[in-house]
Amino acid sequence: MAGTEHSEGLAFHPLEQFEITRLFGHGPIHWYTPTNATLWMALATLAIIVVFVLGSARRSMIPGRLQSLGEMAYDFIYKMVEDVTGHDGVKYFPMIMTLFVFILFTNLLGLLPASFTPTSHIAVTAILGFGVFLFVTLLGLAKHGVGFLGLFWMSDAPLILRPIIAVIEVISYFVRPVSHSIRLAGNIMAGHAVIKVFAAFAPLILISGIGVLVTPISILAIVAIYALEVLVAFIQAYVFTILTCVYLKDALHPGH
Repeated sequence: MAGTEHSEGLAFHPLEQFEITRLFGHGPIHWYTPTNATLWMALATLAIIVVFVLGSARRSMIPGRLQSLGEMAYDFIYKMVEDVTGHDGVKYFPMIMTLFVFILFTNLLGLLPASFTPTSHIAVTAILGFGVFLFVTLLGLAKHGVGFLGLFWMSDAPLILRPIIAVIEVISYFVRPVSHSIRLAGNIMAGHAVIKVFAAFAPLILISGIGVLVTPISILAIVAIYALEVLVAFIQAYVFTILTCVYLKDALHPGH
């Protein structure tokens, strides 16, 4: 009996939903192979176009739903960029707005049944995180030259502590893209895995008497966590974006 249970393993696999698969054919997956991640990123891009392009195609003083949604997102991110980075950072608003809507729409589409969430993979979030890191670093060096290194030198600190603080600041600076990408992928993956675990207990009412108690609890838990994941989709897009604004501020004003 124990051998049978061991051979069968788990009846459900919470991490199976994160598996990258080919869209066509069989065989190994290369960087150029169309996969389910490719498909859902393309769908997120298409959804963004529908909301922002079609929503603004017929602008009016009394906006429709799509126009209102687009204007709210535009105003929200524009104000955030201006408040965090200052007037100098407004010119980089298109990049930051693109990051926000891409992450947001990818997260939300990943909550649809039988969908796939690309932002649950480090391979996707690392490209975003390291891309932001390289951009702000090169921007800081281009604008300030060697003066950009002032970001790591705390002139207000006691002289004896400045070298130690500088080392800590350098380490924390280079850890930024890692934490930037892992935070997003980890939060998205955790929520989806928990929903999958509770979903596996939902059919117990069909096969066991204990299911009369377990199934309703499982369904309620799924609904609650799903609602939380909708909120997490917005929060993680917001956190990624506002951290990008903070890093951009450091590149524009390294002495502050």
